[in-house]
Amino acid sequence: MQNREVLKKLLSFLKRQEPDNLHWMKRIITVLLVLVGFSAFAQKTKVDLIIKSGKIINVKTGKIETGKSIVINNGVIVDVVDSKKISKYQAKEVVNTNGKYVLPGLWDMHMHFGGGDTLITENKNLLPLFIAYGITTVRDAAADITPSVLQWRTAINNGKLLGPTIFTSGPKLEGYKSIWPGDLEITTSEELSKALDSLQKLKVDFVKITDNAIKPELYLEAIKAARDRGFKISGHVPYSLTMEEVVDAGLSSVEHLSYVWKAGTKNEKEISVKIAKGELKGRAISKEILKNFDEASALAIYKKMAEKGTAVTPTLNISYTVAYLDKNDHKSDDYLKYIGKGLQRTYDWRAKRAAQDNAEAIEFRHEVFEKTASILPLLQKAGVKILAGTDAGFLNSYDYPGLGLHQELELLVKYGLTPLEALQASVVNSPAFLNKDNYGAIAKGKIADVLLLDENPLENISNTQRIYAVITKGKLFNRKKLDQLLGEVQVLTSKTK
Repeated sequence: MQNREVLKKLLSFLKRQEPDNLHWMKRIITVLLVLVGFSAFAQKTKVDLIIKSGKIINVKTGKIETGKSIVINNGVIVDVVDSKKISKYQAKEVVNTNGKYVLPGLWDMHMHFGGGDTLITENKNLLPLFIAYGITTVRDAAADITPSVLQWRTAINNGKLLGPTIFTSGPKLEGYKSIWPGDLEITTSEELSKALDSLQKLKVDFVKITDNAIKPELYLEAIKAARDRGFKISGHVPYSLTMEEVVDAGLSSVEHLSYVWKAGTKNEKEISVKIAKGELKGRAISKEILKNFDEASALAIYKKMAEKGTAVTPTLNISYTVAYLDKNDHKSDDYLKYIGKGLQRTYDWRAKRAAQDNAEAIEFRHEVFEKTASILPLLQKAGVKILAGTDAGFLNSYDYPGLGLHQELELLVKYGLTPLEALQASVVNSPAFLNKDNYGAIAKGKIADVLLLDENPLENISNTQRIYAVITKGKLFNRKKLDQLLGEVQVLTSKTK
């Protein structure tokens, strides 16, 4: 019974009493009212945090709910209720958002921790940087400092280290003499089996495979073997294979848009054979794709990818940055104050390679990027799940952990997605890809990773950068605390050599 109803009944009873009984009845009712008040207080559910008066964005539908409050306890959203009914909860902390926009924390579905043991500390310094930019989850797509990454994953999950939730592949699968550091190099079925055994012992979250040196037939075998063990498997695609072959083998996600661009040619099999024979190399491959790309052929294979559940992580940000280094060399970027000196040095290889291009080569890389990015609407039309990832981390020049995800979202919109579709690529498609159904919405039972924005990102995707507050695993970081995090990262970075 509500307190108001109890009070009304007691007052009605009081009015019906004889004057001689009135004095005693008043004393009894006073005691009853005290007991009722104490009972109501005792029945309140104690929680950690309440977020009031936010405009909650349903990222699946694009609808916005108002007049709701979000109740958080032990790192989980325990209720989303009408703000008028919030009195049944007693919170340690209450935040009145005054109409800020609320959505799940962002996911970066393709980044890298790495650069060798000497850069472990610099990589660790990036963890709070992600939180400061509203990225509450990352997918580490292979690196060469796996033991440290696994330690961070556990410490973050246990609340002993501040950083985004980490899902990692550990070391990726490759062939002998791969150019990438830290790979598990394999050339036989037996070595493949042992490599997968080791990844299972590490308890990796998915398997990554790339195309630098691995034999095409072993690549296909690796996909099937990893699938048989229950892993999702993502990777680059050997140009000597067709997209149909890797999709039929069971590849879960294609990393980088260039492989999907090749798949849209009207004669992909013929191109793949020429590449396998060594008849097409380097820029000649891109020229062949430019000449033979066909929208009808592209839609056909993209629809098959959608039917088979093969997702795509475009990683536009790194491709755009490198393609247009002639327009902006980034050496004076203010954001570099957050990136350690050692990590900055790993940027040199891409930057120096781009600097060697003449005017014709520069124009060609612009054309290749623009043509590749233009397939985004086709993928969306075909129903392919797009995952928002940056490729940020070591090696990838000026592709910044934290800020890079916001730039990726901007590029997704620039090249054909709506702001809602771009947000879905980050906070809906990403957890769904990893079968994490306790993420992806502001709803009861979901992990309390929450982003509060000053302006509506559905109207302008750049508004994801107008961050009012971030909640990670139920812990609130208001704008002042976020700025403090950034200051701390800057201080740590200034000490790197």
